[in-house]
This record gives sequence, structure tokens and C-alpha cells, in this order.
Amino acid sequence: MLKTPFSRQTDPASAASETQSHSTDDNPRRRVLVIGLDCAAPELIFERWLNDLPNLKSLYHDGLHGSLRSCDPPITVPAWSVMMSSKSPGRLGVYGFRNRADHSYDRYSIANSLAIKEDRLWEILSRAGKRSIVIGVPGTYPPKALNGTMVTDFLTPDTSCEYTYPPQLKQEIERVVGEYILDVRDFRSGNKAKILADIYEMTRKRFQLARHLLAKDDWDYFIMVEMGTDRIHHALWDNMDPAHRFYEAGNEFENAIHDYYVEVDREIGELLKFADDSTDVLVVSDHGAKRMDGGICINEWLMANGYLALKEKPDGTVPLSKVKIDWPKTKAWGDGGYYARVFLNVAGREPEGTIAPEDYEKVRDELIAGLKSIPDENGHDIGTQVYRPEELYKEVRGVAPDLIVYFGGLYWRSVGTVGGGKIHTFENDTGPDGANHAENGIIIWRSAGSRRESQLKGAKITDVAPTILEIFGLPVPPDMEGTPLAATEPVLI
Repeated sequence: MLKTPFSRQTDPASAASETQSHSTDDNPRRRVLVIGLDCAAPELIFERWLNDLPNLKSLYHDGLHGSLRSCDPPITVPAWSVMMSSKSPGRLGVYGFRNRADHSYDRYSIANSLAIKEDRLWEILSRAGKRSIVIGVPGTYPPKALNGTMVTDFLTPDTSCEYTYPPQLKQEIERVVGEYILDVRDFRSGNKAKILADIYEMTRKRFQLARHLLAKDDWDYFIMVEMGTDRIHHALWDNMDPAHRFYEAGNEFENAIHDYYVEVDREIGELLKFADDSTDVLVVSDHGAKRMDGGICINEWLMANGYLALKEKPDGTVPLSKVKIDWPKTKAWGDGGYYARVFLNVAGREPEGTIAPEDYEKVRDELIAGLKSIPDENGHDIGTQVYRPEELYKEVRGVAPDLIVYFGGLYWRSVGTVGGGKIHTFENDTGPDGANHAENGIIIWRSAGSRRESQLKGAKITDVAPTILEIFGLPVPPDMEGTPLAATEPVLI
């Protein structure tokens, strides 16, 4: 028998047989359908555009809804794995797409499915005999066996790879949608017309595949994640938001994000045809979005303040990995991204560490004060937040950053390049990008057979997995960090 994550209790064939026998006319089969919209912003869905989104509006008025507090950091990797496991990034040991593999200076690992050691929902459900359809959930490539079907995520290199379970599903996808699109590869190219066309094509094919699998497969749990909402925010937020420094009134893409949300809502309406009165429907996002005011060149600041030393000045602006660092003269360095990861060069921990262990907290305190004091280009305070990982996580696994930095409350991103000679930049080091991530995503939950509007207060991303397990009547593992939302008292409207 194939060794699978659920083979301790059942195998795929027996699980499917058991699942098919669950439903009777007198006892309808309970199902859960989850629609994930990466980066979907509560301000847009709940406030600005709800009346233009009839299907989301119907779910909103027929169920629970509210902001969903993301994890720290609020980024796609690791947020979806946090949601599906109810374990923090600290517990997962995943703090972003790339993570230090050890305390050397140059070894990094990629946070694909092999990096996630904790059970996610479909693995728990597989062992319970439930069948799942999983489409595009970040952190699923390479695919692992489950009781059901899986199509992996945007981190899949391309469709020539084995990106499905079972493997033969790949040929079926080609017959149904043609060339499947895993991601918009050049969403930071600046070619906005092409980016927009590619996003629409990707979204159309993903929802088409979802309808096909929902119609043909026997399923208890369905989840898909659409990345288009994230890609369109990063590519076109500056065209939409009058508060953005690069916004121009009347530009040709001013309504592009709104119109795309309307299209996604239409696609959601087609999926809802598969949700009967015994199906719970959840619409969730892993984080929200906000305008990006600029970038803080973290390593330029560290150099200017005596924490980072280079052996030679680079010829132009280059990634830190492309220059030679003078480690015996370096106390700290940083990574760029939507948030800054700052690492300390600690004696006895790093190969050429310079900070005595007894001075570790002193240096962290100095850095926290200094990083919080970085103003904008006009000298105004931007409200930077700096955290020690042990303040955010009950358990810290892997090689965590020594400091986690949200420049300007995430209105500013971290830029890791060196050689520019300035602290502030308004050009992204990875290509044009108009948006950063926000701490709050969305949750809408229409419970099976229930039609009442209630507002959820204080929902957290770790609450989603235990909520779904409770819907299925399955025990919530005691090491999950969230609480079933059904166990909380909603605020009635």
C-alpha cells in the first residue's frame, strides 16, 4: 500500500468508500466549500464595493462576516499554511518564502510543501475518511498524497512539473482548460495591460477547473485560492487609490481592480451553485492590502549606523548577496520584502559572530530604537513597529529573524539592496509594486441551513482550521492555536 499521510488509519480507496456512504436522505452529508482570495481587502469588499458584488453581498447578509487578523508576518507564505494548520509561523518555522537553513551566512531553504511539518486540514480530514479538493493553496508544491485531488500553487516552477495528485489529473486539466496558469509570472513588469489580461485568463481557468472538479469528484471539503486578487493589488493599486503618491486621476486603469472584483464575484456565484443547504461556505483571505508609500533601504541604514560593513563598495545598486560582507566588522544585516528581517551576527552562533551573547539583548534594544526612529523622506515619523520573535510566537522553530520590522506600519516595504547610498527609495528592488500587505484579511461564513447576518469580532487566521473541524464534528487537536469561531458569541446586527 502506498505510504501516505493518512495511511495510519485508512487508505485512499477505503476512505473514499467510507465517505460515499456518509450521506443518506435522512442525514444529509455536511460539506465545506472554502473560497480563498489572496490579499482580498476588507475595506474594498465590506465597505467600498459590497453593493457591486451581489454574490459576496448575499453571503455577507446570510452569515457571519468580519476582518480576519492575519499572522505575523502577514504574507502569503506562510499565511495559508498558518490558516490550514492553526499553527503560527514560529511553530511552522517558516517566516517567508526564503528562510535561513542554518546560522551560516549563505544557506537558505525554500518554503515549499516539504518545509511544512505540521498537519494541514486536508491531511487531518483524509485520516478521518473525508475527501478533499485542494486547488492553488500556497505551500502545496510538490504535491503530497491525500484522500482526494490536489492542484498545487503559484510556487510550482511550471506545468511541466508534477503539480497534481493524482499525477494523471495533469492530463485531465489540459483537456478541460488547455494550458493551466499557475501564476502571473511578470506581475511586476510594469506592462499593466498585459498583466491585467493575464490575471483574467488565470482566474477564468482556475474557476473553470474548480467547477469541473466539483461536478465530477466526490468531495466533503473543497478549497481553492485565487492569486489574482493579490497580483492585481500589487500591479495596479497606485492606479486606484487617490492617497497613493503615484496616483493620477482619470488614468486608464483607475477602475481595473473594482472591475476585477466584480468578475471574481461572478465566478464565485457559479461556484455557489455547488453549495446546497448542507454545505457551509467560507470566503477568506490570508491578509489584506494597503498602499505602498515607499521603501526603506534596511542595509543602507545598517551601514550608515555602523552595524554592517562591506569589503568593497559595489558599482551601483545590487542585492546584498552579490557583495562581500566584512563579517568581523558586522553586527547585523537585513533582508528586503514586505517586512524587514534583521539578523544579528552573534559570537558562537554565526561563523564569524561579533556580538557577545551577553550583549545580544542590548544590541537588539539599540536596533529597535534606531529602526523605529527612521522618518520618511521629509523627516516625519512613520510609525514603524519592531518585534522580537518570542513576543509574537509561543514557540520559535527554525532560524527566525532576530527582529521583525514593519516599516511605517507596512505602508513602507523593506529594500535589501546596497550601493544606492540612500535610505529612502520609491522604486521597488523587485519591480514596480503599488501595494503592501495589511494585517487584516476577510472572513465570510454562511453556515449550512442558516441564514442570519452576524458580525464576527476578533477572528484570527488560526481560527479557520478548528472551525472547519468543528463543522465536520471532528475533534480539534489540542496543539492547534486557534479557537472554533462557532464557539464564540457573534455580535448580532
